[in-house]
Formats: sequence, structure tokens, C-alpha cells
Amino acid sequence: MADSSGNPQAPQADAIDSSPRKSSWKYIGPGIVVAATGVGAGDLVATLIAGSSFGYTLLWAAIIGCLVKISLAEAAGRWHLSTGRTLFDGWASLGRWTTWFFVGYVVIWGFVYGAAAMSSSALPLQALFPDVMDLEWWGIACGLVGLVFVWFNKYAVFEKVMTVLVGVMFVVTVYLAIRVTPNLGDAFAGLLPVLPDADDSVLNTLGLIGGVGGTITLAAYGYWVNAKGWTNTGWMKVMRLDNRVAYATTGIFVVSMLFVGAELLHSANVALASGDKGLLQLSDILEEEYGTATAKFFLIGFFATSFTSLIGVWHGVSLMFADFVERYRRGDATRGEDIAAGRRERSLPFRIYLLWLTFPPMVLLFQGQPFRLIIIYGVLGAAFLPFLAGTLLWLLNSARTPREWRNGALSNSMLAIAGLLFLVLCVKQIWDQPWSEFF
Repeated sequence: MADSSGNPQAPQADAIDSSPRKSSWKYIGPGIVVAATGVGAGDLVATLIAGSSFGYTLLWAAIIGCLVKISLAEAAGRWHLSTGRTLFDGWASLGRWTTWFFVGYVVIWGFVYGAAAMSSSALPLQALFPDVMDLEWWGIACGLVGLVFVWFNKYAVFEKVMTVLVGVMFVVTVYLAIRVTPNLGDAFAGLLPVLPDADDSVLNTLGLIGGVGGTITLAAYGYWVNAKGWTNTGWMKVMRLDNRVAYATTGIFVVSMLFVGAELLHSANVALASGDKGLLQLSDILEEEYGTATAKFFLIGFFATSFTSLIGVWHGVSLMFADFVERYRRGDATRGEDIAAGRRERSLPFRIYLLWLTFPPMVLLFQGQPFRLIIIYGVLGAAFLPFLAGTLLWLLNSARTPREWRNGALSNSMLAIAGLLFLVLCVKQIWDQPWSEFF
């Protein structure tokens, strides 16, 4: 159905069982999933490096990063609940360009990310069991376990396993933060918005804010909200509590790792390697300082962090891809009830994308990552969050959204700030690519 301007009209929320639920802790679930998926090994390394380079100076930036992501995830969830339509259906209403961007993104991004996720999950396992098999085979094993788990389990089981792994992440990161004995006075001083006295301090600060927890997983949040069975505005208060819990959890993870970086690395003037291998370097440092048991405990948390990101993307992005294919085939609005009923998780497109994330990337584990493809991957990845923030601003201020649930001043301000932040980071990422070697 379309109005006279050619825009699809926003259908009303379901009339059945749409009375408001009390925001209760017993309903929490999708937020745990998005927090676990969004915080990967790369986020922990970036926060550790910030702590080792600047001490507690950028603590405020890590917290702002959580607030920015809260606004994006809340907007995605609000779209799903207020319209009864999926986010991809909203994107499709903005024009065909969104479809082309999404397809290019999930195909190229998924291929490269699949290898990165398997490798990241394999690193701590090889460190824990060094004589069992090579890193590449550990990576393949992690990919296959993720494939089988997501293929044969529905959202309810997936959420429970993610919750257990988040518990492991939480215990490990908080334990380490306490173990290094943080200087609370300096930590409180780090809440003041002060830039470090260093070159490119503004861009480093923006990078930390933008890197706290999640890219496409923020868009997947609305799909997990529907998969939980929340399909109408009666769940709005519950969703908002759930979302706050997600980024409070994320905040604890990143602040804990910043404490470790500030106390263990900054004071000793130790520089970590970038990338996931920086966490292996941290494991060696922990073993020297606190013994083998602490180092192995950290490696278990490292694995939980990486593997939750793997299975979270395997499930969430496959769900989005299945919705895209169904929308393309039918040519009309797709509904949250289809996600809630589990039909997308049983669909052929869901499983095809699962296979795409798992098997083709295995080639990269042995042959390395193709240079030009990595550049395209970096550009598309940098462009996704400005795309998400901009399209959510568009959708939630238009007639596509029921008037009661459109953006207010605070939501518009937060999404505009997020969009501007990620646009600056996108331009920097594109500028920093070695284009001279691309051609």
C-alpha cells in the first residue's frame, strides 16, 4: 500500500496483544545478544591500546561510544516495533540504492569477516592447546561449530548460549580490572572530556568512540527483538530497558579493558600489537605478572569474546539476508511476525548465507587476504554506520513511522551526532586506504 506521494504507508502496530508490558529484567535477551556480538576481540584490543597509550584520559570517550550505540540500536528496535515491518523493508522504501548497498556489503563483508571471525576464535584455542593442531584448522573447526550450532538451533537456544558466554566475558574482564588494582582517582578524572596531548588525538578519540561495540549487529538488533517474539508497541518499554542493559554491559567490558591497559601497560610503557594478536601478547604479560592461571583464564575470556561475535554474526546477518531475499522475491512489505515465527531461520536463504560465511572464507585462512578485496571491505565497513544512522533518521522522521513513535529532539540529536561521527571516520578510513597500490 502506498500513499499519494508514493511512499509506503506505515501499518499500524498489531491490534492483538499490544498492551504495554512492564519493563522487567525477566524479559532481557536481545540486548545480551547484541552486546556479545558487537564486542569482538578488535574492540578489546582498541580499548587496551587506548589505555596503554593515554592511561585513563579517554575513559569518557569509551562511555560516549556506548551512548551513541544505544541511540542507534534503540532506533532500529523502535522501527521494528512501531511499524511491524523489518528494517530492510524500511530501507527498500527509500529507494533501490539501499538494496545495492546492502547486497554489496553483505557479500564482500561476509566473505572477509568470516575468515577474520574464525581466525580470531582460533587464536586463544591454539594458545590454550598449542600441540593439538595448527591455527588454520582451529579456525575451520570454529567455523564449522558455529555453522552447525546456528543451523540446527532456533533463537531461544541461541540466546541462552550467548548469555552463558557473556557471563564468561563479564567475569573475566571484571576480574582483570580488579586484579590490576585501578587508580580510582585517575579513573574519575578520566570522565572529564579532555583530549590527550598527542598527534591525531581528535581522530584517535573519535575512533575509540566509534569502535565501541558493533557495526551491522546494531541493525540486526531489531531482528533479534522480533525473533524474541516482540512484534508490537506493547514491547517498547521492555525493548528500551533491554537496549540499555546491552550497552551497560558493553560499557563494563570496554571500561574494564581500559583499566587493564592503563594500569598494566601504560605504567610499564608497553605497546601492544594491533589486531587480535595483541590479546595473545597481553596473555604473555599477564602470565609474567600474575601467573599461568590468570593468563589461561584470560584466554578463555578471549575465546568467549571472539566466538560470541562469530555465532552472533552467523545468526543475525543471515537473518537479515533471508529477509532481504524474501522482500526481493515478494516485492511487498515483510513483517516482524515472520521473524518471530522462526520462518526466516528455517529458510533456504538463511542457510545459504550461513554457508557463505563459513566455507568460502576458509580459503583466506590458508592463502591470506586478497589486497584489493580488503580495501573494498574496509570502505564498505566504514560506510555502513553512516548509512545506518542516516537511514534511521530518514525513516523515523517520515510518515513511514506512526506519529507517536517518530523521533523526538533527543533521538534526532543522538542520531545526527552518530551520523556525523561515523561519516568523519568513514572519510578517514577511505583516505587511509593505500589506493596507489590498488590500481
